[in-house]
Amino acid sequence: QVQLVESGGGLVQAGGSLRLSCAASGRTFSTYAMGWFRQAPGKEREFVARISRSGVTYYADSVKGRFTISRDNAKNTVYLQMNNLKPEDTAVYYCAGARGVSGSAAQLYDYWGQGTQVTVSS
Repeated sequence: QVQLVESGGGLVQAGGSLRLSCAASGRTFSTYAMGWFRQAPGKEREFVARISRSGVTYYADSVKGRFTISRDNAKNTVYLQMNNLKPEDTAVYYCAGARGVSGSAAQLYDYWGQGTQVTVSS
């Protein structure tokens, strides 16, 4: 019913910036809470940021002040602006959508993108 496609990942030096995009298909995109998660080698998938249907945002402490999540319902797209990147941010980043009220746990999300690699060099 819903497909998510991430783009914008790449290799960047510490202190640099990247903007990730997630394009969604589906007529009910505006009804989904959207989130970004990441998974580094040997680690569990972790919450990065999320945005509610009404535009309220939430961030992991590790990225607050550096990352910004936003959504454009007219374009069925959610974004993650990442500034002042650190080597610790290196991971595969996943876009996810949740029906109804959403939290920060990955298991609450119903739809997932394929992931995009972000690598931050020191």
